[in-house]
Amino acid sequence: MTDHERHLADLADVARSGLDLVTLWREATPVLAKAVPHFQSPCFFTVDPSSMLTTSHFQEGFGEIPTEWLAKEFEAPDFNSLTEVLRSPSGVGTLADATDGQPERAPKFHEEMQPYGCEQELAFALRTTRRESWGAVSLYREQGRPQFTEADKAFAGAAGRILADGVRFALLLAQGTEPDLPDPPGVLLLDEDLRSTSATPPAVEWLRDLDGTVERLPAVVAAVAGAAVAREGEASAHVRSARGTWVVVHGSRLAPSREVAVVLSAADPTHLAPLLMRAHGLTDRERQLVHRVLTGASTTVIARDLAIAEDTVQQHLSSVFNKTGTRSRGELVGLLFRHHYEPRVRDNEVRTTTARPVRNGPMAAPGT
Repeated sequence: MTDHERHLADLADVARSGLDLVTLWREATPVLAKAVPHFQSPCFFTVDPSSMLTTSHFQEGFGEIPTEWLAKEFEAPDFNSLTEVLRSPSGVGTLADATDGQPERAPKFHEEMQPYGCEQELAFALRTTRRESWGAVSLYREQGRPQFTEADKAFAGAAGRILADGVRFALLLAQGTEPDLPDPPGVLLLDEDLRSTSATPPAVEWLRDLDGTVERLPAVVAAVAGAAVAREGEASAHVRSARGTWVVVHGSRLAPSREVAVVLSAADPTHLAPLLMRAHGLTDRERQLVHRVLTGASTTVIARDLAIAEDTVQQHLSSVFNKTGTRSRGELVGLLFRHHYEPRVRDNEVRTTTARPVRNGPMAAPGT
């Protein structure tokens, strides 16, 4: 086994241990340091997979991340921005590549990196095999160090796919144990004989929707859990509930035990929709359009997805801008971040220092 393979195997053990998010970050840090040597500690982020907006930031030894750094990601994207990396085909980027070897072209090089002794940046997405983005990691190197290599970038891409599943589980578990979103995910733990050992309250409700109970598991839950055990990894399925909604059932074999964690959640949840309606009075069509704007879709792509004319897309956008008091897509995304995602980031910064679960998804700003 090569060093590259051994480090990926170590990360897989961390990701499959059923850890809370902060412990996952801390356990992954020394492995990343061995595999891709870097300066100081990694900068970890989580994002809402439905919008790709930041929901938490954690860097050992670094306190609250400045609001302007986060807002720039959406309002004035810099070279090698997290948004760019999350949307890229490879899910990996370096500042050197993005600036054609001239990192000083990037404002963040002067404002966010050099003051802390950093001159190089490697960022990679935490993206599952189903192409869901759950976060990103940034690594830095100081002046005089070798540039990040193709091997470093290849390792980062593989590491991102491995860590994504651990992050996904940690965030779903946090919402399942301390929910603050509608239809929160449910988490069910099973022993090696597929008997339930614990279940969060939302899991009990999801099982009921699938005509089952904790003691009498629905067939799809048992099948997914059994497949996860057989593969010594993961398995998933989509199934329609008694309410007529689609449910994702995802099973993960936890290491080093033979326990299986089963997460039950709504397929394609849109937790931002009710907040948009309450805060800004957007129509259903306008909310659909905003969701696509958040993912970076062009006018042409939005028109195709919604089966409407491009002129109609522009009319809907104008209405959204008027209702939200914005003038461009960048301003709109920045507004949504400040109103519904920055409060989540700030809440999570407190949670990481008080051993409370880090939660994902949007939340309402205080007083709204």
